[in-house]
Amino acid sequence: MRNALHTTAAFAIGAMLAAAPLAPGHASAQAVFAETDRTVEAEVRFDAAEARAPIVAGDEVRISGSGFRPGQAVLLNYGTKPLTAQPLVADAEGAIAGSFTLPEDASVGIHPVVVIAQEPYVATIAELKISPDIPLSGESRYDIARALPARGLYQSALSARNGAIFTTSAIGRPPVRQSQITKLDAQTLDVLARATPAAAPARPGRDGTMRDGGVFAVYGLDVDDSKDTVWVTNTRQDTVAIYRQSDLALVKQFDPGTVYHARDVRVHEGLGKAYVSATFTPEVVVFDTATNEEAGRISIPSGKRREEFGTASLSLDEAANRLYVAGLGTAEVAVIDTASDEVLDVFPVPGARSVIGVSHDPQTGRIFVAAQGSDNLVILDGESGEVIADTPVGAGALNVVFDPVTRHAYVASRGAGTITVTDADGAIVANLGPAPLANHVSLGLDGTIYAVDKSAGAREADADQLLRIRPR
Repeated sequence: MRNALHTTAAFAIGAMLAAAPLAPGHASAQAVFAETDRTVEAEVRFDAAEARAPIVAGDEVRISGSGFRPGQAVLLNYGTKPLTAQPLVADAEGAIAGSFTLPEDASVGIHPVVVIAQEPYVATIAELKISPDIPLSGESRYDIARALPARGLYQSALSARNGAIFTTSAIGRPPVRQSQITKLDAQTLDVLARATPAAAPARPGRDGTMRDGGVFAVYGLDVDDSKDTVWVTNTRQDTVAIYRQSDLALVKQFDPGTVYHARDVRVHEGLGKAYVSATFTPEVVVFDTATNEEAGRISIPSGKRREEFGTASLSLDEAANRLYVAGLGTAEVAVIDTASDEVLDVFPVPGARSVIGVSHDPQTGRIFVAAQGSDNLVILDGESGEVIADTPVGAGALNVVFDPVTRHAYVASRGAGTITVTDADGAIVANLGPAPLANHVSLGLDGTIYAVDKSAGAREADADQLLRIRPR
């Protein structure tokens, strides 16, 4: 049975952190302004009782904190309601630990919790994110085939001309030594070829000595059927590379530092350009695919005062000459004219945090935005930027792709472990899974979608899954 304190704390969206009302004149007579702590760097975190799971309504929530003074009493309040029956006391290392249970009707959203420590006094705000818990549904309407190309999958891209699906994979942190590009038959999902990237230059260690640089690990990718090539991003070395589709031979490795934290790449075959997002910066770097040389840089201004647009995912509409860019830090999306490489619009994405995935509907111009921090899919009008829909889809909504054949959007939510399918208006029509660490979705042909699920460890398997999803 839950503690009464848990059931009475109403987690409602927009709840005000107001103190209990006091009678006029009473506060000044009773308030004791004791010593404050100006050096404390306390931090409080909330996690689900189940390891690596999102927090949803009805869950037991674990509290952990650090940076307090040994013996300090720490009270956690939601509004004026304490979350635990007694204050938590910091141990000899300045850490606190405890738990409470969310009510079953707790609202989805990011909730501010007031953290108050005494003797000396310090107060701060800790954010508690309650994620949507969308049940699985609609799987009977799809044929889902699975392949296990490699461990550490990141993205996939289809060559319509050659009937092949390409994937990138990388394992671990620098120096990354295990990475590959894999070519599969798009119909049978049989592996046709594999290639390991070349060795990367040695890098200086913290002690100044040169250390193994690993390989030019591959993460993002797109195909150029007009040149029979595959473009990949080498995120760890801040650069990109080009491989031949037929045998995955290296065509060109660009120098380290060419594109800061290169993430996504999109190839415009008609204009002979490749666009690469320089993550966390306002830049998209442009390459000439005929000469395989850098051709320019596009700087995206944020519409928010004193903030900087940080690029993430890219979505390309070749026919309309439009490139859509997700703004990670500022919750915005930019629209670029690929004929002139000029920024046409920068739209805010209301109700979104950590905007990271983006796609578009070539028929209506609508923009589909996946927000990892707020667990939702936001659909914007491509002309006005007005919000058409705001749909909770699952914890850690990471990537989205809109299929113009079925007129459905597919959202990979890594925290929830699902691929959520919505219609063009944002209504959920299916929620596919489990895909324990859904990472990426990409377009196939005739309504087919390919999804990457980085779940080898969760499934105790030797390789991650590539899913081919076809409507029946």
